[in-house]
Parts: sequence; structure tokens; C-alpha cells
Amino acid sequence: MSKYNIQVFTGDYLGSGTSNRIYINLIGKIGSSGQHWIKTLTGLWAGSEQLISVHCKSDIGDLLLVELEAKPVALGLIDDDWFCSKIIVTTPEGVSKLFPCYCWMSSNKRLSLREAVAKLGTKDTAPELLAHRQDNLKRRRQDFRWGIYAEGLPHIVNAKSPTELPPVVRFSFTKEKEFLFTLGAAFKELKLGTEFNNKDRWNNIGELSSLLSEKKKTTTTKYVEKNWMRDDFFGYQFLNGLNPTMIKRCSELPENFPVTNDMVKRSLPEKSTLEMEIEKGNIFLCDYKRLKGLQGNEIDERKQYLSAPLCLLFSTPENKLMPIAIQLDQKPGARNPIFLPSDNEKDWLLAKIFVRGAEFNEHELNFHLLRTHLLGEVFTMAVLRNLPSCHPLFKLLVPHVRYNLQINIMARNLLVSPDGVFSQYTAIGNKPMTEFLKRAASSLTYSSLCLPDNIRERGVEKIPNYYYRDDGLDLWNIISSFVHGVLSFYYNDEDVQKDKELQAFIDEIVENCFQEKSKTGFPQSFVTVEEMSKFVTMVIFTVSAQHAAVNNGQFDFGAWMPNFPSSLQCPPPIRKGDTTDDTILKTLPDVSTTLNIMAVVYLLSRESSDRVCELIIEINIKKLITLH
Repeated sequence: MSKYNIQVFTGDYLGSGTSNRIYINLIGKIGSSGQHWIKTLTGLWAGSEQLISVHCKSDIGDLLLVELEAKPVALGLIDDDWFCSKIIVTTPEGVSKLFPCYCWMSSNKRLSLREAVAKLGTKDTAPELLAHRQDNLKRRRQDFRWGIYAEGLPHIVNAKSPTELPPVVRFSFTKEKEFLFTLGAAFKELKLGTEFNNKDRWNNIGELSSLLSEKKKTTTTKYVEKNWMRDDFFGYQFLNGLNPTMIKRCSELPENFPVTNDMVKRSLPEKSTLEMEIEKGNIFLCDYKRLKGLQGNEIDERKQYLSAPLCLLFSTPENKLMPIAIQLDQKPGARNPIFLPSDNEKDWLLAKIFVRGAEFNEHELNFHLLRTHLLGEVFTMAVLRNLPSCHPLFKLLVPHVRYNLQINIMARNLLVSPDGVFSQYTAIGNKPMTEFLKRAASSLTYSSLCLPDNIRERGVEKIPNYYYRDDGLDLWNIISSFVHGVLSFYYNDEDVQKDKELQAFIDEIVENCFQEKSKTGFPQSFVTVEEMSKFVTMVIFTVSAQHAAVNNGQFDFGAWMPNFPSSLQCPPPIRKGDTTDDTILKTLPDVSTTLNIMAVVYLLSRESSDRVCELIIEINIKKLITLH
């Protein structure tokens, strides 16, 4: 009789334990142990490690799979999900084998686990493992089906509620409780009182200052409140604020932005001209043309306004980025003046507020929602539907995309639905938002998602004090080195070309994300390890570092509403000299809109309690981590 010692690890999330009966079956090359109840004195509680022994009457051969099954107690009246972290089996020969799980199990469900050794499909020889590999993908393709968000946009998971998702990709109990708690309690935590239904305008800027408790203000929110009107801080945010990847070098003024040297000469060094500074590479542009022609939303039956500004900036000899000209609409003309720092102080401030309002939409919808969340959802679906759990690329990517589907479903339901936050509290509303997203999606290119290429294409390699670029490139290179090390361990170029699962992965991404395939520059297939490594680096960078760059600072930069207004209640000014303090207060969002958006950016900026490093990674990859 052969004895197998089995360690059973339950996750340490709140609610990970179970009262269900869990059965284990060891499947070998020539036989199986049959089901054994994991019976312990203390039960499978959160954070526990239980040890049992399984005795096999006959030899089962090399251990291939561990099969788990959950059965409810009390005649099936109680269903208590279990989060299994891993199973370690020590064979009669004294060899310990790790079978990672890291997912939830519901009652009356079976789960088959492979040993934690990544293997390509071309290298799998055991019929049982090949069958497990195929069954793994078959079940996933049934569980994760493609749906349509809107024509012209990346496709999404076909699920309207997180409860329609399999437990394996849903939040841990801790994260779900944390998310729902902060959503319901953000107003209370921020001590915003009962003003969230107040439709009145602000009477003075001082009211805004006293709005937020000093205890909830971060160092950055305090700085923004103090410096938001300064031109150098306005310019700084294009480099290191919430949206640091839109600014580009201006090698030639757009035809619809007729800035002259006489207009800006007071903003340039003595004896210099606009043409000279363009030639030197010191002039930069932010163009919000995707907002052109979109009609503003109504909030509480009051018309809201959008603008599609162009903003010209100058990198000074003192290494500051300063705005030197702003036009608030794409069509030049007498009723669309070019505002300048030399204008009336209030005129210039209002022009900058309209730019920041346009920035809100570009940031939240294009650079945040589309380029990290919706692209991340396509990547996640392609991973789940085409890469079995034993595939090295699955092991490499799944820790970075594990909650994407649930987060995106909740965002579609709570933030960008017809009755969500964007419909109720932003100038762009619901229908214009969809049109804007389509415009943004049509401009997506592979190079714009690969940071080194993106930096070169925008011509911002040398602009000083661009910390996003410097830190981002460091992170990109670290990720790239790690990814290449992992993939080179498993692949040569021939392996890449023969890996049908890998080729199906990239094919499904292109098919469900990029309708204009030839114009995007995305690879249609993988031929070399280098090509694959660059793409995988882009995926990890997009859902981790890039998402952090555009997400985590939302409360820091957006809590002070005039710096990041979600809506503007007056149209863009059509002439100079009319702006007063009262004009600015009438233009800014009302009290209710301000408070609700503040609560949302507070929620979205909250740090997650679950970290990637808490997931175990296959042993060979762990060795590579220590080398990088």
C-alpha cells in the first residue's frame, strides 16, 4: 500500500474557509486513489494548512493530476464557497509536488489541478495531460464568451453582472467587501455631509476649500489647491499629472490654430521667435480634437458644455513647461479667440479651466477607460479562452489580469451606464461618450501602447522634468527584461511559430479589438521570441504601470474640482474681456456634481488590498525574479 501525504492550503482572505465537504482524488499515469474526504479536526478555515494522508492499495504511477470536489452539507441547503490556495502532495518516494489552485470552488463542482510546471502544448505527451489541457480550454470558452459593448469598440465579456462570472475571476471576499463599502461610504469617509443633492452653484472658491476635511487631504491635493491657477503647474500636469501621454512636440502649427509670433513673443526669450523655438524642439501641443462637435449633456435640466481646445506650450530655459496660447474650439474665427497669458487674468484662467475640462474627458474615457480597462479586458479574455492554466504565458499574465472582468462590469454598471455617474455628473453624458470612445478607439495603434515607441513618436525624448517618461521607461525595461527571460526559458523561434495556443491568443486579441487591422500596427501573429516578448511586455505594462499612472492619482489631482472639472455650465467664451470671478463660478460644476465626482475619484484611487506578489508563481519564474 502506497502512502501519499497531502497538505491542503486555504486562502487567507476573509471568507476563504468552508463548511462544505471537500474530496480529493489523486490521478496517476496508471490509476487513481479514488475520492477521499479531506477530514480534519479543525476544518478548512481561512489561512489554514491541513495535513492528511491518502493510502492507495495499488500503484497509480507518476502523479499527473489532483482532482477536488466540493459537496455541501445539510442536504445541499448550505453552499459555502472555498478558496483553495494550493495542494502539496508528497509521494511515497518522498518527492513533493506542488499543485497551485488560487481560485474559488462552489458546491457540486469538480476542479482538476496540474502540477506547477509550465509546459507548452507541443511538449505535452501524456494523453491524460493533453486531454486536461483541451478540457481546460473547452470549459473556459463556455464560461467566458465574447459580447459587444458598442460597434467600433473593443469587445467585452458577455456578462451583465459580476455574479454571472465564474468564481475563479471574481473578487476575493475581502476585496468585494472593501469595494462595496467604499462605494456606499465614500461621502461619510470624506465627511461631505448632506450636500450631495445640492444643485446650487458655488458662491466663492472659499466654499470649495472648506469642503474637504484636512485629514482627507493628501499632500498633493493641498498642493493642487494652492497652485492650480499657476501656469507652471498647469504645464507640469501635462508631463506628470493624470494624463501624461497626450502631449507631443509641435513641429508645425496646425492650420486651424493660427498662433502668430506677435501673440506669443512676450512668453518667449528675448530675440527668439515662435518659429525658432519650434525648430529647437521647445514647442509642444495638446489637441483635444476628438471632442469636436459633441453636444453637452444636461444635468438637472441644465445644459452643460464641452469644448475641443488646442493648447500650445513652451519648454523654457528654466526647464518649465508653460502654456502660451489656448484656442477653445477647433474652427478658428472671430468668435473663437486665441487666449494668451498676456490677456486679462480672468480670461486666461477661464481658458485654462476649459482645457482642464477637456482633459477630464480625454483622461477618464480614452487614456483610462479605453486604453487600460477595455484593452485589459480583451487581453484577459484572450488569456482565459486560449491559454490553458499550464501554459507558461498563462502563468505569466494571469496575476496581472485576475480582477479585470469584474471591475469592468461594475464600471459599466455604475460609471458609464445610461444612468451611471457619467450620465448624471459629466458634461459628456452617455451618447456623446460612446461616440468619443469610438473616435479614440479608431486612433489606437500598437506603437502608442509601447512606451519607448510612444515617447519617440510624440517627440518628447528630451523635454526636461518628464518623470513619467523616465520612471515609465525604467519600469518598461525591467518588465521587458523579466518577460524575455521567462519566455526565452520556454521558447525558441520555432516553438513560437508552432504554438497553436499562442497564435490563437494573438489572433483573438486582434479580431476582437482592432477592426482596422492593417492600420493599427498590431502583430497578426508571432514569429519570433522578440516579437512575443515585446507584446507581452506591453500587456503587463498596460494593466499595471500604465493603469497606475492614470488611475492612482485621481483623488490627488481631481479632488480640487477647478483643476479637473467634470462639467462646465457655461459655453466657451467667444470674446475677451468679459470674464469675472462670477463668470468662473457660474461656469464651474454645481455643488452636487462636485461632491459626487469627488466621491467617485476617491473610490477609484483607493489602493487595492490584494497584491500581485501574493500569488505564487511557478518555480522557474521565481528564480528569474531573483535575477531581475
